[in-house]
Amino acid sequence: MSEPSQTPFWNHLRPYLALLFLVGLLISQLLQAPPSVAATPQHYRDLEFPPLPDVELPEYERFQLDNGLKVYLMEDHRLPLVSGVSLIQTGSRLEPADKVGLASLTGALMRAGGTLSHPPNVLNQQLEQNAASVEASIGNSNGSVSFEALSPDLQRVFDLFVEVLREPAFDTQQLALLKNQARGNISRRNDQPNNIANREFQKLIYGEESPYARTMEYATLDAIEPEDIQGFYEQSVQPDRLILGLVGDFDSRQMKRLIEDKLGDWQASGSSLGNPASALSDISQAETEGVFLVDRPELTQSYVELGHLGGLRNDPDYPVLGVMNNVLSGFGGRLFNEVRSRQGLAYSVYGFWGAQYDYPGVFRAGGQTRSEATVPFIQAVRREIERIRQEPISSEELQFAQDSTLNSFVFNFASRAQTLSRLLTYDYYDYPSDFLFRYQDGVRDTTVEDVLRVAQTYLNPEQLVTLVVGSREAIDPPLDAIAPQDDVTLLDVTIPEPS
Repeated sequence: MSEPSQTPFWNHLRPYLALLFLVGLLISQLLQAPPSVAATPQHYRDLEFPPLPDVELPEYERFQLDNGLKVYLMEDHRLPLVSGVSLIQTGSRLEPADKVGLASLTGALMRAGGTLSHPPNVLNQQLEQNAASVEASIGNSNGSVSFEALSPDLQRVFDLFVEVLREPAFDTQQLALLKNQARGNISRRNDQPNNIANREFQKLIYGEESPYARTMEYATLDAIEPEDIQGFYEQSVQPDRLILGLVGDFDSRQMKRLIEDKLGDWQASGSSLGNPASALSDISQAETEGVFLVDRPELTQSYVELGHLGGLRNDPDYPVLGVMNNVLSGFGGRLFNEVRSRQGLAYSVYGFWGAQYDYPGVFRAGGQTRSEATVPFIQAVRREIERIRQEPISSEELQFAQDSTLNSFVFNFASRAQTLSRLLTYDYYDYPSDFLFRYQDGVRDTTVEDVLRVAQTYLNPEQLVTLVVGSREAIDPPLDAIAPQDDVTLLDVTIPEPS
């Protein structure tokens, strides 16, 4: 076990003390402000704000080790902090269909199971002593191992980060604990109606056997053995499948030497899960129409999802579709103004064209409404989808949507860590590094005619699938009124019993 950090305790508190001093100074200045200034009300329309700053990429360095591992370094000396993340080319979409849950268990156990040199409790203690963290997870289309540390403790924490990445122990007791937690999640998955709606809607769009919609069951969880965890890890976590990014208070030359020393001798085994983009690119919509109901008699409101298959972010029309989204949705959007505010048919309402990096997303609209307003709500949302396809938007709507899109986009780059994360993501999915600037330019260049064109091209009312999670008895008028041939399909969400 390495010795605890010898960095003086007060050194760790310096940035926080400085922040407290600045806050105190600001409060004292506010209290000294003339009463007349503080008491003068101002209408919100008279408020003036400076324009948001342009998105600019800070200086960074990109290089590649001989073993194929890509590295991004971005210095930021404003605080004595360093964070890093390694994106891993893997994902639950690559796990066997009879072992759904394997990827997420592997990711969680990489951290929870400790390393060959540091058992779980010792690893936790080492990180706590250094006020640091190391986390690992595997999601649908990628995995990640990340760390955060104070800059004086960087080398010690980076060593632990590398151990989690290269030498996870996969402790069997921790695996048993994680599987028990997963069983608990399965047993509770129908507790929240919005979770039911999201899960079952994914199945209707992608198909219940699709890697983008399938569900972990007791049977698939029980089928996962320790050797499956080890095998999935070995096929996923290899240097030529990783992109490492670090941002914070460090010297790039020293950091390069440290990375080369700790990761340069790591060699790929030659066995991998393959290229997910090529293996899973052929996706079609499972249900192309229809009304589906999950009957929950205990509910007094309905959770509604409407939609069809969406597209990719690298579509040339993606920026225009982003503008269209802000015409439809959000505060000031048509669905909010018409369906919620004017007609009073919804507690919440939304509609947006969804796109993923390397597989089609989903166009979805919907919201929450009281049971007796379910059918009018669905009809009102459908009318707004038809309206944006039939008539041009106003110039005021265009300007509002462009401003909303650009202004919200800026906040994706509020910190250097966020900016670096976006660069790593573009590299991971093989997008150009200037994709963000192309997107902004596309939004600025969008016209009224462009919005009408993409709405007519990409929104397909005849392919809308409608899902309602609610009380069949309380929904009045009934859903039959809007279903083709008065046919409403009941979905069974009963959880299969464990064997």
